[in-house]
Amino acid sequence: MYLNNKYYAYLTAGIFLLLSILLGTSIGTVNVPILTIIKIIEAKLFGFVSLEQIDSMFINIVLDIRLPRVILSGLVGAALAVAGAAFQGLLRNPLADPYTLGVSSGASVGAVITLFFQLSIPFIGSFTLPFVSIVFSLVTIVFVLVFARKMERSMRVETIILTGIIFSSFLGAVISLMIALTGEELRQIISWLLGSVSMRGWEYIKIILPFLIIGSVILMMNAKELNAMSFGEEKAQHLGVNVQSRKLMILIAGSILTGASVAVSGTIGFVGLVIPHLARLCWGPDHKHLLPLSILTGSGFLIIADLISRTIISPTELPIGVITALIGAPVFALILLQRKRKERSG
Repeated sequence: MYLNNKYYAYLTAGIFLLLSILLGTSIGTVNVPILTIIKIIEAKLFGFVSLEQIDSMFINIVLDIRLPRVILSGLVGAALAVAGAAFQGLLRNPLADPYTLGVSSGASVGAVITLFFQLSIPFIGSFTLPFVSIVFSLVTIVFVLVFARKMERSMRVETIILTGIIFSSFLGAVISLMIALTGEELRQIISWLLGSVSMRGWEYIKIILPFLIIGSVILMMNAKELNAMSFGEEKAQHLGVNVQSRKLMILIAGSILTGASVAVSGTIGFVGLVIPHLARLCWGPDHKHLLPLSILTGSGFLIIADLISRTIISPTELPIGVITALIGAPVFALILLQRKRKERSG
C-alpha cells in the first residue's frame, strides 16, 4: 500500500536527508556536536552567530573537510538515483540503472582517458572531465541499445539489461588493461574507480552541480511522458507522446547525470537500482513525484553509505562503492526473484 499523502512522502524524505547531512557531518574521528554544526552553518550563511565564538578546530572540520564531502556525496546520490528512476521507467524494468546498463562503466572509461592524458578542452577547462564522461556514457547507452536491437528486434528489457551487463564487464576489462599496461600512472586511479568522495572539496561540488540541475530538470519536464511510456511505447504514442524524441531526451539526461557523477566520485553502483525501487514501493510509480523523491532519498542514502564507509573500520576507509554494492547486490537478486515468480504465476 502506497503512502498516498504526497506531502507526508516529501516530509519523510526531507527529514531523512536532513538527518543524514547532520549525522554525516557530525560523526568521524572527532565528533562534532550537531548544535555546533548548526551554529557554524548559520554563521556562514546568515551571520547571526559569530564564528569567533566557535572552536576553530570544529570550524575547519565542518567547512573544509566534512560538509563538502557530505554535500558532494548527496549530489552524487541524487544524480544516480534520479537517473536510475528514469531508466527504470523508460525501460519498464526495476532492474535497470546506470550501473547495470553499462553507462557508469562507459563514463569511467572517459574519465580515465581524461585523467591519464590530462585532457583539457578549450573554453570549458575544469568541466572537461565531466564533459568527456558524459559523452562516453551517452555513446555507451547508444551502443547497448543498438546491440540489443541486433540481438532481438523486439528489444525485450531483459535483453537490454543483459547487453548492458556485457558492456559493463567489457569496459571494466578495458580499464583494467589500461591500468596494467601503463604502470604506476594509473594505479592511483584504482581507488577512485571503486568510488570515493574523499578529499574532493568544494571545487568538485561546482563541477557536478550544474549537470545535476540540467539533467534533473530535463527528466522532470518528461515526467508525464515517462508515466505514459511505462505502459508501453505503443500506448504512449496513442496518448500523443513523441516516443523517439522523448526517449532520446531521457537517455541524454540520464547520461548527463551519470557522467557527471562518475567524473567526481568514480563508479558507485546500485544507487540507481535500490533507491528508485524502494521509493516506488513506498510512494507509487507516478514519475511526477517518484523523480524528486528519488533525488531526496538517493542523496540521504549515499551520505549514510559514505558515513559507513569511513567509520566501519576506522581509521581505514572503505571505498563507498563497496558499501553500495553490499547493499545493492542482494536487492538486485531479490528484485530478479520477484520478477521470475510473477512471470511464473502470470
